[in-house]
Amino acid sequence: MSLDPAPLDAADPLAAFSEQFLAPDDFDVISYLDGNSLGRPLKATAALLASFVRDQWGGRLIRGWTDEWLEWPITLGDRLGRVALGAAAGQTVIADSTTVLIYKLARAAVDARPGRNRVVLDTDNFPTDRYVLEGIAAERGLELVWIETDPVTGIEPSQVAEVVDERTALVLFSHVAYRSGWLAAVPEITRIAHDAGALAMWDLCHSAGSVPIFLDKWGVDMAVGCTYKYLNGGPGAPAFAYLASHLLGSVRQPIWGWMGHRASFEMGPGYEPAAGSRALLSGTPPILAMVPLHANLDMLEEAGIGAVREKSLLLTGYALEIADEWLAPHGVEVVSPRDPARRGGHITLKRAGFDKLLDPLWERGVIPDYRRPDGLRIGPAPLSTSFAEVHRGLSVLRSLLEK
Repeated sequence: MSLDPAPLDAADPLAAFSEQFLAPDDFDVISYLDGNSLGRPLKATAALLASFVRDQWGGRLIRGWTDEWLEWPITLGDRLGRVALGAAAGQTVIADSTTVLIYKLARAAVDARPGRNRVVLDTDNFPTDRYVLEGIAAERGLELVWIETDPVTGIEPSQVAEVVDERTALVLFSHVAYRSGWLAAVPEITRIAHDAGALAMWDLCHSAGSVPIFLDKWGVDMAVGCTYKYLNGGPGAPAFAYLASHLLGSVRQPIWGWMGHRASFEMGPGYEPAAGSRALLSGTPPILAMVPLHANLDMLEEAGIGAVREKSLLLTGYALEIADEWLAPHGVEVVSPRDPARRGGHITLKRAGFDKLLDPLWERGVIPDYRRPDGLRIGPAPLSTSFAEVHRGLSVLRSLLEK
């Protein structure tokens, strides 16, 4: 089996997009394999930030709010919905952090299903999802129904069907499992929840920007995701929230702030929610932190999410081939789906002692992601990562294992 990356890079229709990013070679990085945790910065982002500080913040000052900034949570949300989420306008906003938005929507969901006291979740979901639901359950006197999931795979529709019933208010799962990269069957699980009268909410943090998403078509009620992974929004970039149009106006999020008011600048008594998705907002929008999203959405729209997904599967498939040939003889096990239809944008390699290899890898310019107790996540970002980069990184890992 040939593992030469050159033919793959030569045939890659998205190869030129890597030139839009700040070159990793400038920072002594020969292989960045953690795009599923933090995306690389675009050259255009640096220019946009400088221009924003000089021309908009410095030039327009407070006038910038009414010029356009106040609309960014909505206009950027609508654009993200169109480019990456399969969501029609008026349902998506950019605001807050993933944790805060999960709280807002999950609390709103359970309040919208009075008489139902159960929330269904899985044991291997990302910690913030579980912690937030534990807090809401304590706050509202709800029962959490835990589904035991295999960390090597993820949530299955049959598992959901076994536990949802007339007592279920909400189910919350991740579209792509953060450990294994398992790609959940969103339409089927959502239908199962709806058949029981429950609302379905999805965490899109590990899929937005790398896997095609069709929230409207799938009938999803609510979704939340971050923008600093495959969407290259930068460290601490604001998250996004989706609330389906049929729930707008009838579901009320619990953090009432002036930006979610129907007339923010009236400063009047009593809270009256704004119409539509603006009601999901609370405080002052993080405008400066939204600037990078403009650049990335330009790039993602040009590339097309379908082409991004195609390359993502080729990259992770290539990493699997290398793992089988180079790493398996050294006791490395793949704990991610091999079926492309069930695989998200990253794979996880497992071997006891991987934690001791992190510093040597970093010293050699190779940056994967580590998840306790013994997993290395390999998350190539399709628009910035070449096949040669995957080859270089896993070659260094093999050499360290050989020693």
